[in-house]
Amino acid sequence: MRPVRNGGIVGLVAALTVGVLSASGDAQNPDPGGSLRPFRVADDFQAKYSDLLASLRTEITAALPSISEGKKSALQKARDKVRELTAAAASAHQALGKIQTAKALVDHAKDKWIGGAEKGIAAAEAALKKAVTAAEREAAQKDVAKWKANREDGVKALHERQAEYDLLRGDEPGLKETVRKAGESLEQARMQEFEVAKALLLDADGFLASETLDAKLVKGAVLAHATPRGLAEFAGQGDLEAALVEKLLGDLPLMKEMLIAGGAVAGKYGQALKIYGEIQKTSPRAAKDFFHRLALAVALEHAVPIPLRRAEDQVDPTTVVDPLKRYLHYEKAWLDGELDPAFKDFSAWEYRMVVNVDAPESILAWGRQMLRNYRPDHVTTPDYRWRYSASVKTDVRYGSQNVKEDLPSLHAYQNIIKNGGVCGRRAFFGRFILRSFGIPTWGVTQHKHAALSHWTPQGWVINLGASFSFSWWDKDGAPRSGSDFLLETQARAVPRSYQKVLRAQWISSVLGETAYNDRKQIDGGFWSNLAHEQARAIAADSKAVALDPAGQELAEANESKERQEADRASAAERTKVSEEDRKAASVQGGTVSLPAVGFTGKPSGPFLPMKSFLGGMQVHCSGGFKASYEVEVPREGRYALTAKVVTVQEGQSFRVGANEAKEPVEIAVPYTCGLWKQTTEATIFLAAGKNLIHFEVKDGSRGVTIKDFTLTAKP
Repeated sequence: MRPVRNGGIVGLVAALTVGVLSASGDAQNPDPGGSLRPFRVADDFQAKYSDLLASLRTEITAALPSISEGKKSALQKARDKVRELTAAAASAHQALGKIQTAKALVDHAKDKWIGGAEKGIAAAEAALKKAVTAAEREAAQKDVAKWKANREDGVKALHERQAEYDLLRGDEPGLKETVRKAGESLEQARMQEFEVAKALLLDADGFLASETLDAKLVKGAVLAHATPRGLAEFAGQGDLEAALVEKLLGDLPLMKEMLIAGGAVAGKYGQALKIYGEIQKTSPRAAKDFFHRLALAVALEHAVPIPLRRAEDQVDPTTVVDPLKRYLHYEKAWLDGELDPAFKDFSAWEYRMVVNVDAPESILAWGRQMLRNYRPDHVTTPDYRWRYSASVKTDVRYGSQNVKEDLPSLHAYQNIIKNGGVCGRRAFFGRFILRSFGIPTWGVTQHKHAALSHWTPQGWVINLGASFSFSWWDKDGAPRSGSDFLLETQARAVPRSYQKVLRAQWISSVLGETAYNDRKQIDGGFWSNLAHEQARAIAADSKAVALDPAGQELAEANESKERQEADRASAAERTKVSEEDRKAASVQGGTVSLPAVGFTGKPSGPFLPMKSFLGGMQVHCSGGFKASYEVEVPREGRYALTAKVVTVQEGQSFRVGANEAKEPVEIAVPYTCGLWKQTTEATIFLAAGKNLIHFEVKDGSRGVTIKDFTLTAKP
């Protein structure tokens, strides 16, 4: 789409900002056109805009094609049948769901409850054997007793749950058959509805494909969405605002772009235009290419201020996102090479689902830096289903037991990856990290848990939940089903054909119809409904395929250790570490830099070598990782050893020893909040010539990324 010629808007904002934009005035100009304007000015504007909308409605109504009433009636009957069968299918699923829930509770008692208790007993008994002091023995004995009691509770719960499941399972075969038949009937009814709708679309196709009426439709749709009253209230604020509304209503290309991008939030077109002008005035880049689409997206999405989420103890009084700063942040991040390569190709509609993130710009920058430091493999993976969002399944632990450790000095998103969470916390972190890298993300809610959906080159996908058909989003004042959202993404993927959907929506808006909303089970007016059917036709013709959800089994669980280890082993096999990467580097002053990937022999335990954004390689590992490193030093003596690390949680610990040392030295690993830092030093004794350093990450430690080790001779 070509950029809008917006010099008039920029010039208007620049010319009228001084002495006019502020309603508070000053000593020379106490009321520069805003605060003392009589209320009748807004009323005059409202009458003007109402008359304009009424006139456009009359002209558009007269130009509409004739549609068969019989076909309209047939479509309504087909739709009523779909609704009836949808309710029947839902009822059947609900009945079967009770049985499946009962079975899941049995499995939970067996595997997680009793199985977890048995693991706890084994760990506590092992600790009891290793206990040296009376206090250690007492603590271990208490743990053994606690876990045994927990196992007994689990066994009792299993008996109760098994009895409930046995009572219900007899009905399972019949219910499965009922669900199958209900699904088949519903699918047949939907196909029938679609066939009837296509007959209607043929009657309207020529009209919806034509641009002839666009000037009237676009202006009418903006007036209807903004409402004459809303535009009048904005125009009545002052000369600048009144001039902006007039400029907008005379700029067909800009109005059309705004509508194609989804329109201004809450119909606040005047405020959107003001934001757009400020961005254009500040950044020369915002007038062309994808920066223009980005600027438009920010203006439309921030027409109603977005509340800003800050760290609890942050004293900055800012409460909402600054639209200009938000645009400039993403512009700079792109120019600095920090965003996803696909960022430049998004539409303004897609950019809106990037720039609406509630984090400050500093935290967005932190998110990118943290992931590039800690898990660069999540940034560079070719699998867009999990690019960036894989950090949720690998590092945002499922469970609320550590939420109490949230720090008021950290932002919410820093606390989430640090302490984990359930449902919403995990999903919100996933949305945040995707938007940090410029990937469009749409909120998803599902029964009993939250998920997230995001753009991929193959289409939109859901992480951590079921498919779009089981999803919805009721926040932001716009209740919507996941199925309807997915359909829009599929129809928008064919921009030329999608113009037909938009024209039907604009007609509906101008005529004042109720909007179609399957989340609310509202059929809407004829033209609104026709827009929905047109979108279905586009998706069908383009053979759009819905991607399977990724990570559905992780919606309310952590990824199993076995799965993590298998993934790491597979990735490690694919990662080539060159001899150059392994070489130790001598530095002046008796210091040796030892790459973390410079293993001697094959390491054991969980680890994954990966390319580093600092250059060379780095290693991501966790508790149980063991490796040896060969190093040559010129003289015998004591050496200080430190490691350059990144962590996003607390509690990691290293052990290190040299040659045949009997007792390894322990190194506490700092919590670095995703930034590179050096550990405290450990002193080891090395012989002149070659030495073998034995390194391990203490059992129980969570993820840590290591770039290299530094050995420095001590006096």
